[in-house]
Amino acid sequence: MAELRLGPLLRYADGSSATVWVEASRPCTAEVRCADGARGETRTFQVAGHHYALVPVSGLTPGTTTPYDVLLDGTRVWPLPGSSERFPPSVIRTADGDDGVRVTFGSCRWAAPPADEHDPVGPDALDTLAARIAADPDGERPDVLLLLGDQVYADETSEATRRWLAARRDLSDPPGNEVADYEEYTRLYYESWLDPEVRWLLSTVPSCMIFDDHDVIDDWNTSAAWLDDMRATPWWRERLLSGLMSYWVHQHLGNLSPAELAADPLYAVVRELPDATDELRAFACKADGDPASVRWSYRRDFGRVRLLMVDTRAARVLDEESRAMLDPGEAQWLREQALQERGSYDHLLIGTSLPWLLPHLVHDAEAWNAALCRGERGARWARFGEDLRRRADLEHWAAFPASFAALTELIAEAGSGAEAPASVLVLSGDVHHAYVAEPAWPSGAPDARVLQLTCSPVHNSIPLSIRLGFRFGWSAAARALGRRFARHGRCGRPPVDWRKKGGPWFGNQIMTLTLRGRSARLRLEQAQPDSVLKTVEESALTPT
Repeated sequence: MAELRLGPLLRYADGSSATVWVEASRPCTAEVRCADGARGETRTFQVAGHHYALVPVSGLTPGTTTPYDVLLDGTRVWPLPGSSERFPPSVIRTADGDDGVRVTFGSCRWAAPPADEHDPVGPDALDTLAARIAADPDGERPDVLLLLGDQVYADETSEATRRWLAARRDLSDPPGNEVADYEEYTRLYYESWLDPEVRWLLSTVPSCMIFDDHDVIDDWNTSAAWLDDMRATPWWRERLLSGLMSYWVHQHLGNLSPAELAADPLYAVVRELPDATDELRAFACKADGDPASVRWSYRRDFGRVRLLMVDTRAARVLDEESRAMLDPGEAQWLREQALQERGSYDHLLIGTSLPWLLPHLVHDAEAWNAALCRGERGARWARFGEDLRRRADLEHWAAFPASFAALTELIAEAGSGAEAPASVLVLSGDVHHAYVAEPAWPSGAPDARVLQLTCSPVHNSIPLSIRLGFRFGWSAAARALGRRFARHGRCGRPPVDWRKKGGPWFGNQIMTLTLRGRSARLRLEQAQPDSVLKTVEESALTPT
C-alpha cells in the first residue's frame, strides 16, 4: 500500500482551481477529494527512486473554504490519524476577486528541532503562525505565503542530519557534513517539511517559493572567479545538479499555474517516463551550462495584485565586464511583466530574495567592491576586492550597479502615470533582520508609493555582529564612511536616494501585507517563546 511520505502542500489556488503536491512511498494514483465534491487525481512520477505528484484540483467554487482529503490508490492518507486533536482539517480557500489579498512573507528558515529538544535560535515564526491559525481556523490567515529563499540549508546541516550523513558516507571526504547528492537533498526537505506545525500550515495556506544561495551553497554565483573555483572541486557538479533537480521537484513545480503546467514540455515528459531521473538531470545540466535557457522567475496574479518572483541567483551574468543580476532575457521578462496591462493591477509586488535598498554603508561598500573587482584601481585591488566580496557576502543588487540602476528605473516607470498602481513594493529577505526603506528620486517621486520591505529570518541565528553592523549601517556616520568608499572606487551616486522608515528589527519574524482596493497595510510580527506572534510594527502604506 502506498504511504504519504511528504506533504500535502497546497501550492496554487485561484477562484476555481488549485494544485496539491505530495510525495508517496511507491508509484500510485494520488487524489485530492474536497468536501464540496471538487476533486482531482494524477499518477505519480519518479525521480531518483522517489515518487511525486502535483495534483490539479478543478471545479472549486469561488469565495469558499473547502476541507479536503488526500488519497493514494483510493486509501485516505491525509489527514493523518489522530491529527484532529491538534489541527483542524486542511482546506482550500478560493478567491472571489472582491476581498483583496493578505500576503505573508519571510525567508531564511533552519528546520526547527523536535518539540522536546532545545531550540538554540528561538521559536520558529512559521510554527507559531501555524499554531495561531490552528487555534482559530475561522480567524485571520494569509491568502498566500511567500518564502523568499533559503527554504533548506544545503551547507549548514543540523546535528541530526549530520548523523544521518555519517551513517551514509565518510564525512572526511568533501563536501563533508554538507549535502552531496539528490538523496541527501530529500533529507533536508523531510527535516524541514515534516515538522508537524509547518506540515499542516503548508497543507492549508497556498505558497510561492524562490531559492536563494543556501538552497545550493552560501554565496552561490557570487562571481566568475568563485564559480571557476567551485567547478574545479570534485563534488560541486553533483551538488549543483542535485540542488537544481530537487528545487524543480519540491519548489518550482508548485509555483506554476495549472495552465503553465499543461504547457510545460519538461513536466509533460517527466510524467510520461517510468523514471524521469535522466531527463531531469539533463535539464539541470542545461541550466548549469546555459543559465539563460531556463527561467525560474514567475508571475502570479491575485485579483488586482500582481506578484513577480525574481530569480536573483541562477540568472546572473558573472563576467566582470558585463556583470548583471539578471541576464538580458530575464531582465526583459521582468520589464514586460511589470509594465504589461498596468491599469489592471492596484499593487505590484516584486519578490527578490536579495534587498534592492540596503543600509547606505552596505550599498556603497558593495558598489565600491564591484568597482575594485572590475579593475578600477588595478590588479592588486581587484584581487583584494574578490577576496573581500566572498568573505563579506558583497553580492546584493548594489554589487551589480547597472542592474541596480535598471531595476530603479523600471520601478519608477511602473509606478508613474495615469495607470500607476497604488504601490510598488519590493519584498526581500536574506539579511537576518527586518526594515522598511523608502526611495526618493531626484527628479520627483513616482505616483505609486514605493517601498523596500525586508523580512528575515523566519527561523535562524542573528549574531551580535549583524545586529550592531546593521544598526550602524543606517547611521549618518556610516553614510559618510560609505561615501568615502564610493569615492575611492570612482563610483557615481546611485540614481535614487532612500531613507529608513522603520527598523531595524531583529528576531524570528514574518511580515504581512493586507491589500484591499488601493489600500495597503503592513504588519511585522515576531515569534515569542509562548507560541505567540507579537506585533512589533503595524502601519498603513497607502491611504485607506
